[in-house]
Amino acid sequence: MSDVGEESDGRVRIAFVCVQNAGRSQMATAFAERERDRRGLEDRVEILTGGTNPAAAVHDEVIDVMRETGVDLAERTPREISSADLRSCDAVATMGCSTLDLGDAETAVDVRDWALPDPDGADPERVREIRDEVERRVVALFDDLFSAD
Repeated sequence: MSDVGEESDGRVRIAFVCVQNAGRSQMATAFAERERDRRGLEDRVEILTGGTNPAAAVHDEVIDVMRETGVDLAERTPREISSADLRSCDAVATMGCSTLDLGDAETAVDVRDWALPDPDGADPERVREIRDEVERRVVALFDDLFSAD
C-alpha cells in the first residue's frame, strides 16, 4: 500500500462528494465500487458518498448513461454527508462544487478537487464525456492509493 493511512480496522475510507450527490459523485461511487471489486479490495476499502445539499433523486441523464456501462443507479438515493464522515476518510474527491470544511483534519485527509462539469441537464454526449472522465479519475485514484499492493 502507498502512503494512505488505514483505519484501526485496516480499512481505507474514500469519499466522493458534490453538492447534490445526484450526478458526478454517484458515478464516481459506482466506478469506485467496481474498481474495488476488480482489484479484490472489498475487505480493505470503504466507499462513502454524499452531498452538502442532496437532491431528491439521481439525475435521469446520469442514470441513462451509467446503464450503458452496466451500472444501474436508478435505486440509489442522494444523501447528506457530514464533516465528521469526511474527516474520517483517508481520501476525499470533490467534483468541483463542494465547499468542504474539514477543520484541522484537512491536513490528514487527502482532498482532491476534480473540477468536473455538472451533468444535470446536459445532452447525452456531454454526460458520457463526464462519465468517462469520472471513470478515468477513479481508476487513477485507485492506482495512486494502492500502487504498492
